[in-house]
Amino acid sequence: MTRHWNDPLTEDEIAGVIALVRADARIGDRPRFWGIAVDEALARALAPGQGRPVRTVVMNPDAHAAWEVAAWTAGDDREASLATWRDVDAKRPGVSSEEARLVAQACREDQGLKDALAKRGITDVSLVWVDPESITGFEPEGYEDRRLSWGTVWHRESADDNGYARPVAGLVPIIDLETLEVLSIEDHGVLPMASEHGNYRSGSWGPDREVSPLEIIQPEGPGFGIDGQLITWQDWAFRIGFTHREGMVLHDITHAGRSIVKRAAVNEMYVPYLDPDPTAYRKNFFDWGEYGAGPLTASLELGCDCLGEIRYFDAAVVNGHGDARTIKNAVCLHEEDYSILWKHVNTRTGEADVRRARRLVVSFFATVANYDYGFYWSFYQDGMIELEIKLTGVMSVSGIADDARPAYGRLVSPNVQAPNHQHYFGMRMDMAVDGPVNRLYEVHSEVEEDEELNPYGNACKVVRTPLLTEKAAARRANPAASTFWLVESDDTVNRYGDKTAYRLSIQNTARLFAKPGSVVERKAPFVGQHLWASVFDGNERFIAGEYPNQADLGADGIQAWQQADRSLDGAELVLWPVIGVHHVPRPEEWPIMPVHRLGMRLEPDGFFDRNPSLDLPAPMSHGAADECCH
Repeated sequence: MTRHWNDPLTEDEIAGVIALVRADARIGDRPRFWGIAVDEALARALAPGQGRPVRTVVMNPDAHAAWEVAAWTAGDDREASLATWRDVDAKRPGVSSEEARLVAQACREDQGLKDALAKRGITDVSLVWVDPESITGFEPEGYEDRRLSWGTVWHRESADDNGYARPVAGLVPIIDLETLEVLSIEDHGVLPMASEHGNYRSGSWGPDREVSPLEIIQPEGPGFGIDGQLITWQDWAFRIGFTHREGMVLHDITHAGRSIVKRAAVNEMYVPYLDPDPTAYRKNFFDWGEYGAGPLTASLELGCDCLGEIRYFDAAVVNGHGDARTIKNAVCLHEEDYSILWKHVNTRTGEADVRRARRLVVSFFATVANYDYGFYWSFYQDGMIELEIKLTGVMSVSGIADDARPAYGRLVSPNVQAPNHQHYFGMRMDMAVDGPVNRLYEVHSEVEEDEELNPYGNACKVVRTPLLTEKAAARRANPAASTFWLVESDDTVNRYGDKTAYRLSIQNTARLFAKPGSVVERKAPFVGQHLWASVFDGNERFIAGEYPNQADLGADGIQAWQQADRSLDGAELVLWPVIGVHHVPRPEEWPIMPVHRLGMRLEPDGFFDRNPSLDLPAPMSHGAADECCH
């Protein structure tokens, strides 16, 4: 099958390029790899079948060297080939799961760490986990030029124990990621280990309760169509892509042939912890830019992760050793009943009309060590697009002394505290509402202050402010003023003479509870606003910058690009919404966290002339197959 330029890479495409990279002597005998993805800025102008331009990152840890290699996959008329090698600061590529396992094993073999563990009564190091964590902004003096990590240490009482429930408090190894040396070990004193297990598997806390079966069936099959990566449903069409950095990406979202969004993805995730505890103060991660959502994507299972008539999509990635592998069932596609779409009862005639809502959901899950994140894009019959983010898994915890109370978190188990922390999701939305050229407005409501216009005091006006430059488009949400943002087409109008448009609203925002000038604040300046906007530039791909691991704080990313202050007036517009949650832990979220939901919406605002769901049929009455609800 001829691949569309934005289709996910295949194992064969990945392997063909990596084989050429491996043949180059400069990468040494034990190279490490961090990702491969289509170079979209080049590829989007190509016809199918020509091969695809890609970028991959390879490191030679023995030479303290790294490169971004530009290459071409094999096509109908060409073999795979390498184009250019660009030097990359060797500290800055992200950390793969394979590299993390090498680090953990090196720590378990280090005598200094063994001695520190023995002081805590831990002698079987095979039961010890060490997670290499991002050290960006906290590089120890004298080690600034090394590729580094610091380790959080966990202990299991048995092979099937939940290690994330048993933090080894006070113990912090500093590790060279290239040489796999433990450079130093901070020991802030022995604290008691957790005295209560944190298992969450079935039967861990008594017999399972009884739950009656719930079946979701579609006797005639699902209502969506699939052609390769192209999905069609209820006037909607879009393509499913997948990248190393972002995981699932949606391309070319249209409704009845009219374009709305060229590209939509969760572009970055930043998780700062807000506790000065010596084993927690360094915790702040770019989970996408320093690790990568693609290879952390989970395989989904019918009946467990998804219910009903499900279709799955696999995704191929490259691991840290350069091996291509396929994640089975990486992306889930299904329809859901979603209660009432619209309803009215005519009390004069007794007639009732109702339409049930149905939505199409495309989703994936990524597991980042202890936390699990689900990303659900939903398409509705009224023209709305919604992103729901689901947070679950195990909270990252630290130890605490007997009878102590956490000052900056919550006690969730004996000798276990969960620090206050935050999750920020930086989105990338390449907008194309009725064409590639769009304009951006901020809209809010306010009381009409002119008494002549508002003699009864109840007049409310809606104020539209054009956001004409990149600096002007750094914005904050204000629920008290009902603030949202409007993306208008360039020249398409509805029957009222208004430019067709979609509105963006963010349901969940947060402010950063860190002091100005702190590492946390300087590392991720993008979280200081709830919306950014820029002119499309194929080299400006990630809200936190191209290589944020051990980068100069704040030197790259949206806050740096916007200093050019380019005009947004009739531009190929890229929106960068920031969804955030401030997580104050609860005991009910331990030892595993029930799903916490947050998200954003794109809703038609004058894109249609009227309710686009008027043509939906009435639902059937229960038990009467030939009767409708009306």
